[in-house]
Amino acid sequence: MTSGADLIAAKLRQAGCRHAFGIPGGEVLALMGALDAAGIAFHLVKHENAGGFMAEGVWHAEARAGQGAPGVLLATLGPGVANAVNVVANAWQDRVPLIFLTGCVDAAEAETYTHQVFDHQQLLRPVVKASFRASSGTLSAMMDKAILTAMEGQPGPVHVDMPIGVAEAETDESLLPLPALADPSYLAPAGAGLEAARALLAGAERPIAIAGVDAVNEGAGTAVAEFCRRFNVPLVTTYKAKGLIDEADALSLGGAGLSPRADAHLLPLLKASDCILLLGYDPIEMRINWRDPWAPGAPVVEIAASPRRHGMHSVRHLLACGVAPGLAALGEGLSPRPAWPGDEVASARAALAAQFAPEPSGWGPANVFHTLRAVLPPETVATADSGAHRILASQVWRAGFPRAMLQSSALCTMACALPLGMGHALAEPQRPVIVFVGDAGLEMGLGELATLRDLRLPVIVCVLVDESLALIELKQRAGQRANVGVDFGGTDFPALARATGGHGVWVDDTETLAREARAALDRDTYTLLACRIGRRAYDGKF
Repeated sequence: MTSGADLIAAKLRQAGCRHAFGIPGGEVLALMGALDAAGIAFHLVKHENAGGFMAEGVWHAEARAGQGAPGVLLATLGPGVANAVNVVANAWQDRVPLIFLTGCVDAAEAETYTHQVFDHQQLLRPVVKASFRASSGTLSAMMDKAILTAMEGQPGPVHVDMPIGVAEAETDESLLPLPALADPSYLAPAGAGLEAARALLAGAERPIAIAGVDAVNEGAGTAVAEFCRRFNVPLVTTYKAKGLIDEADALSLGGAGLSPRADAHLLPLLKASDCILLLGYDPIEMRINWRDPWAPGAPVVEIAASPRRHGMHSVRHLLACGVAPGLAALGEGLSPRPAWPGDEVASARAALAAQFAPEPSGWGPANVFHTLRAVLPPETVATADSGAHRILASQVWRAGFPRAMLQSSALCTMACALPLGMGHALAEPQRPVIVFVGDAGLEMGLGELATLRDLRLPVIVCVLVDESLALIELKQRAGQRANVGVDFGGTDFPALARATGGHGVWVDDTETLAREARAALDRDTYTLLACRIGRRAYDGKF
């Protein structure tokens, strides 16, 4: 006979899930065994937060290959659920489909047994698209709802709380096919709004586009790049949308979101534009400078399949459809147009390149990022943790394809880059992965170096060592506040790498960095490059 846990696992396998991550407890043993029996590999991590980010890394790799299964995170009741709140909130804000399976005691038991027991659903409801409590006889319908909810519209996390008795009990429910996914991104626009938007584009001399996470999740990279090249439209992307057009392209203005110095070159182009196109752009990734970056009534056309309720800016014409069909309809019947008059776009690109150039001294964080971009293959995927290094890396690292740089850019949480890179490497082992992380961010999740060892993943981990929470220290100084709670002692990261089965080395110059990065590509274990940049190395950088 089939158990409730077996049916849950079978539905996830049916949806295309191949990996699950987490830490087991007695309340989820039936679920964990069922996942394994269904062909969904369970990977033990050292913290539930890391498990969720590994699931996201798998999803990015599979989504780029055209496979759309949600990630799977498993946690036991009580502390397991509480530990995972951060990564679930990240999936909510960063638009990541995640099925969060949790164990719980049966309802009758919970009336008189309180050890580790609290209301999981009440805790998680603010940061999930939906929360379900499994009941015998309705498991198949529940899982259909959970999977479709996670994937439809802007993707996100869905919680499934599984009582022990339901997981272990036999069920006579049949495994029916998943219902079709309702995908509004395939809808094409029509009507007066489309005609007005088309007329605006046809008469524009200085069109510009901003593309965001929805364009990535809809797989609209080719459509965006072709449209921009056909109509000579310069493209700004959010950090998550880097690579929708090859950033080496003359029309690419790179990523934007957190750098005031980049904004100084990009925002004037928006003010000069006579047609601003928003392509799956969700400003949840953007700093406050991007609130009302143009005047009310400005010539703005937004293409978005999901409703926008953020209030961050005004829009003149809304095309409620997917990015690819929206661009096809918008450009229909229009002739290719010349580039912007003058050299404003080329000048902005040159200014951005100069702004984030390698340090003249020959060493520093910009030199680290430029050196590794030059040495590593173009197909490399980079992940970046939150902190000062991420802002600079996001401006320096050129992405040649979608999902080439992964990060938490909406919630902006630390300790995400290493598990993101591990998950991606697990799902696509032939593609090189480099992880950019600060020393504080790595210390938050040091246990995952052991997970990296156990999975035998040859990921390259580049640690920017400055013994400080550099971004917060910068803000502290800018506010003329005392230096409090931002500096800390040094850790021997190469020794930690060797102790957990990796290759670790201190790096103090670009020659050593380039040599070690090349050697890392041929190793069968992970490589940790501890780049000593010193305190205040990011002053004036972003």
